[in-house]
Amino acid sequence: MSPSITTRYRISDLNDAFRKAGPVSGQWMLTRGVADQGAVFVALATRAVQAYDRFQPEDDPYGEHDFGSFDLAGQKLFWKIDYYDSSLSYGSENPADPNVTRRVVTIMLASEY
Repeated sequence: MSPSITTRYRISDLNDAFRKAGPVSGQWMLTRGVADQGAVFVALATRAVQAYDRFQPEDDPYGEHDFGSFDLAGQKLFWKIDYYDSSLSYGSENPADPNVTRRVVTIMLASEY
């Protein structure tokens, strides 16, 4: 069952705030392929995720702003936000509640997916 429209807007707002704030806001993970591209590439990829605003129904069917893709330096990248409980052990039971949810964004090369 998909979340209500109000819940989806709340999750979307929380995801946008988390993503736009950048790595200081919480857990940001890189795959080995992204890290291996070097510090400049990582910085550019991080900024691209922070600035991302091209959400389309085919990539964001629930309207939660939790996934995106972009091209950088000839590479296709994906990013994804996942929701965990406060101990990062299990999935969050309520991603709309920041008091019980920790967000983690992962940036990866599309070839690593």
